[in-house]
Amino acid sequence: MKLSRISLNASILNLIGSIGFAGLLLALRIGMTHNFFFSFLVWNLFLAAVPFMVTRCLLLWGKERIAKGWLFLGLGLWLLFFPNSPYIITDLVHLQNERSILPWYDLFLVFVFAFNGLLLGMLSLWDVYRLLQTNFTEKVGRTVLFVACFLSGYGIYLGRFLRFNSWDVVTKPLILLEQMAYSFQELKTWYITLAFGGFLWILFSLVRSLVPRNLTVSSNNYD
Repeated sequence: MKLSRISLNASILNLIGSIGFAGLLLALRIGMTHNFFFSFLVWNLFLAAVPFMVTRCLLLWGKERIAKGWLFLGLGLWLLFFPNSPYIITDLVHLQNERSILPWYDLFLVFVFAFNGLLLGMLSLWDVYRLLQTNFTEKVGRTVLFVACFLSGYGIYLGRFLRFNSWDVVTKPLILLEQMAYSFQELKTWYITLAFGGFLWILFSLVRSLVPRNLTVSSNNYD
């Protein structure tokens, strides 16, 4: 258990270092250009971290098993915010803005933030996979995450093209449902959903293939 705790602490420190590097790049750009145009990336990265924080809390709180009601509630909250993790990739569109005056630096800046968003997303996916393995079966875990990846792809479409946020499920439920019903008639909806959903599933499958099969919640808990 001590070894797993050391490994966990090292992973968290490396994650903090990667996020800190993104913040440093943004600070340097602000210093060079004297404008805060890309500062919205900080908020987007915070939203990308929410699903990871949710799943990490579920793991820390649940130890090996967690009450099904709380697990479903936590996973529902996770799924609501999970699209924010890969969403930062779409911020590349801002490179076309006239305030993006350092093309190559700005490209690298957005890439680093997007990388961290994806990293947080993959870590949260792995946490969910472990939770579902422990509380159900591996097959259930794979099936749920497969569906979640494509729901996330659709969430990215809702965020980038229809300009909805995760909390609009509560603040604008009727408008959201109306726009969702209309969106299914658009081919763009299916392209974006399948493209991002497929990418997330392939990326997670790659991560899962690289992790030893005996690395489960039961062998890596937080006692």
